[in-house]
This record gives sequence, structure tokens and C-alpha cells, in this order.
Amino acid sequence: MGTAERHKAPEDGGAAEWAAGPTPEAPDRDIAASGQDASAPARVEQPDGRAERPPGYRPLWTEEPARRRRLPDPVRTAAVRAVLVVAVTLILAMVAFLCTLAGSWLAFPMVIGSVAGTVVATWGVLDVWVTRQVWNQRHGVVSAPSSTARAMRRERRRARRQGRAAERAQERIGRRGGAGQLSHS
Repeated sequence: MGTAERHKAPEDGGAAEWAAGPTPEAPDRDIAASGQDASAPARVEQPDGRAERPPGYRPLWTEEPARRRRLPDPVRTAAVRAVLVVAVTLILAMVAFLCTLAGSWLAFPMVIGSVAGTVVATWGVLDVWVTRQVWNQRHGVVSAPSSTARAMRRERRRARRQGRAAERAQERIGRRGGAGQLSHS
């Protein structure tokens, strides 16, 4: 089910409109749903091209709204990067442990790689935290006196006010009959 179909889901909590095809019970075997005649049509076409649901139709799932909002793009990118680095570091640590148990010559290089990976993984996790804090600070999610977003909003309001004042002044000049004149005295 694509995004467009998800937004068109009915309000009764059901899935998107029933798609055209054989009966809902066993579409690949041409077996009719229980209580239906095999020769009877499984659905009724409407004039606008929609298919009406047969009696007893029950959707497979119901759409529920997301519990939390999606992470902002920069934060999500940092989180994916951190997860990948942590996963590689854990694999390096496991290989180092197994090489140590086996007495392999690869044990020492793998331990060095694991230590370096731990440093990089720590940096990755801190990067997620810092990126999230910066995004919140810039986009006004945190309501703190030091928030730069508040100052930016204040500047935008001031610019809008000045723009409206300039428009009103131009309209006043036009109404006075001074259109096209350099001096309005």
C-alpha cells in the first residue's frame, strides 16, 4: 500500500478500498468465500470505478497513526551512520575474541581494530546527540532563553513589519497623486 493509498483509507478504520481480483478467501485457487456461490460475483463495480466490499469482508490490518514523529533528516543520517559503525565495531570485537581463543596471528590486529572502532563508535553516538541538539536549537523546538530560533523568528517578524510599512507608505503616495514624481512636497 503506497502513501497515496494510505491517505485515502476510509475513516471506519478499514484498509484501503478492496482491490479488484478473485474472492478474498483463496484468490489463487478460485475458491469462493464461505457463504458465497462460486458462480456469483465476489464484488460489485460502482459507476466511479470503485469496488464495493463483499458482505463479511474483514481487512487484514487497520492503519494507526504513528506514535512519534519522524526524526529530522540530519539526525536520522547521523543515527544510521552511528548504528553502522557500532555494528562493524561489534563484529571486529567478536572476531578478535575468536582469534584470541584460536591462537591466530590475526588476534592482535583485530584487537587494535576493535579499540579504534570503539573510539569511532563513541564519536558516532556523540555525533547523533550533538546533531539532534543543534537541530532543536536552530528550529525552535527547545524553548530556552538562549535559543537562536527565537532570535531568528524575531528578525523575521521585524522584516515583515518593515515590509508592510513600506507597502502602506507606497499606497499612501499613490493615493495622494504623486505617482511618477520624484518629489512629493
